[in-house]
Amino acid sequence: MDGRDWKKFLLPYEQAVEELKVKFKTLRGELKSREEYAPIEFVTGRVKKISSMLEKAKRLNVPMDQLESGIEDIAGIRIMCQFEADIERLAELIRSRQDMSVVYEKDYITNKKPSGYRSFHIIIEYPVQTALGMKRILAEVQIRTLAMNFWATIEHSLNYKYKEQLPDDVRARLSKAAEAAYLLDQEMSSIRGEIVESQKMFEDNSNLVNKVLSNIQELYFYHRVREAAQFQLRFNEIWETEDGLSDLSTDLEIAIARAKKGDLN
Repeated sequence: MDGRDWKKFLLPYEQAVEELKVKFKTLRGELKSREEYAPIEFVTGRVKKISSMLEKAKRLNVPMDQLESGIEDIAGIRIMCQFEADIERLAELIRSRQDMSVVYEKDYITNKKPSGYRSFHIIIEYPVQTALGMKRILAEVQIRTLAMNFWATIEHSLNYKYKEQLPDDVRARLSKAAEAAYLLDQEMSSIRGEIVESQKMFEDNSNLVNKVLSNIQELYFYHRVREAAQFQLRFNEIWETEDGLSDLSTDLEIAIARAKKGDLN
């Protein structure tokens, strides 16, 4: 083993992971704002542990002086989606980005691994601006559904326990579980429209409630205490049924407009 400073070696990878997490989370927010639906459920990231990196280099016969090109997942980003169709949409968005370039892709959904593992991997080249200048590093972006991720997390834990030598009965049960997870994804995809619509209704209602409560507080700010209290009573009455919430919001906006006009006069 060479005497390199591993902490310094990993610094650009740590920076890349943090930047990529922010970028994909920002993409999620932008898509929800523009389209009211985002194919990204949530994003995680990690830098490979030195021990794991060295074990993989040994397994793949990667020389120590070629780790940066031979180990492609030192920096890893994992993006979870609700539906399988979201994975291709997200992959297309990544391919079209100007701040990273796709090196190659590995489709383990169409071509699952023998273990039952399913996921879509994209190896990207990402430029990191360091104190020593620009450094282009490789990173792996894994895109999978929530069901795929649940199964993969369990498999990873079991492989760690059995040191990659799973007993036959455990391997068989894992394979059956993988198929069950796949069938769950297919079933959810078949009612995707209904699920997305119900989620949108829930989010719209949640936003409306927040808006109403915020506007009631704004009336207090304009010293319309009695009026604000009356609106609060109305909100309390309709909270259980949620019937009339939209009318309440409209009336509140009118009241606030009057309050602002009175404040200016």
